[in-house]
Amino acid sequence: MEAILSTEAHRIDKQALVRVYEEFSPSLYRYAYRLLGDQDLAEECVSETFSRYLQVIRRGSNPEGNLRAYLYRMAHNWAVDFYRKQTPQAPLDSDAHPDPKGDLEHRVHSRQEAAKLRQALLNLPEEQRMVIELRFMEEWSHDRVAEFLGKTVDATRALQYRALVALRQTMLDLEEI
Repeated sequence: MEAILSTEAHRIDKQALVRVYEEFSPSLYRYAYRLLGDQDLAEECVSETFSRYLQVIRRGSNPEGNLRAYLYRMAHNWAVDFYRKQTPQAPLDSDAHPDPKGDLEHRVHSRQEAAKLRQALLNLPEEQRMVIELRFMEEWSHDRVAEFLGKTVDATRALQYRALVALRQTMLDLEEI
């Protein structure tokens, strides 16, 4: 479907663009939310990603390869630009609206764990963080992650292994603090 959407979208067919948006915006939003930790910023990131994509199409450029990877890269670049401008202190957890009837101690512990995970992920090199986010949070296949990163599948698997080892060690180090 991606190839069809990408081909159709290049002709600036409004219906094709709507299908591209409907297909990719939910996962791009989740990705942006994890990167930015703020609903409004994630929405802005997705909006800007599609705006930039439309500009590329209007210029007559044809994004090469996987459209999903291309849009994720655009969203990632927007988030990187945002982080360069300021240091956010936002949560990583995907549940922005916790159950008010839930156990307070459990919620506090969950938030502490999410903060530790966020800190541990931010301590990873960019490629390692991205492979963890895409493989486990976005549930991408090794092939798709490899294509996105411009690496072989074996290199991506090795990168994932190193990332998990580093993440595990960082989490243990943060436990001691």
